Amino acid sequence: MVTKGLIWIFLLTAIVLFISVLINKKTKTKKVLFFGDSLTEIGLQPAGYISVMKQMLQHQNIEYFELTGAGISGNTIVDLYERMHNDVISKDPDIVVLWIGVNDVWQAGLYDDGNSLIKFETLYRTVVNELLKHHYRIMLVTPAAIGEKRNNENPLDENINAYCSIIRNIAEVLKLPLCDLRAFFMLYANAHNKINASKGLLTIDGIHLNDTGNRLAAAEILRVLKEM
Repeated sequence: MVTKGLIWIFLLTAIVLFISVLINKKTKTKKVLFFGDSLTEIGLQPAGYISVMKQMLQHQNIEYFELTGAGISGNTIVDLYERMHNDVISKDPDIVVLWIGVNDVWQAGLYDDGNSLIKFETLYRTVVNELLKHHYRIMLVTPAAIGEKRNNENPLDENINAYCSIIRNIAEVLKLPLCDLRAFFMLYANAHNKINASKGLLTIDGIHLNDTGNRLAAAEILRVLKEM
């Protein structure tokens, strides 16, 4: 015969198990893979933005993110498309942070055939859609800078802005998290680049991040990541 005492024990046990499942879901390790070019490759170095993010997570006692990188210097969206299966899908991450575009803008400025933007958008959408098919969560990151002068005075600012607009639109249409480093870096340059230098504020050469740039990029990307 089932007594009221046993019923309460069963109920309490069920509640405890339910709460445990909720906690495990919340704290389950999330594998985050950063997919990109030299910015991501360098990001894994001791002072790189990915390493800085790991330090930030440690200081905040957040242990459920596992950060890895798949960045190769000089890569464009074409390269990411070609190595997506080997370097991302085979790793089966939970979250993919897609940061690409600087080399696409650079090459378009040198060898533009009039279709560079169309080609970029087509392949970018293809990569994103393929990753979505595998049920990965995706964060899109805009290329931050090719030169740090204020008010769009760098030679390739018009081009990089056009590429960033494509990425922002894809994020909006597909309802994907967006870390708009381009907008952030431009605001920072307008506020802090008093001598209107082309480098040295957040980058060492107009593209690759210095210590300040790594810290700010890490903080911005982490802010979006924690909301995913």
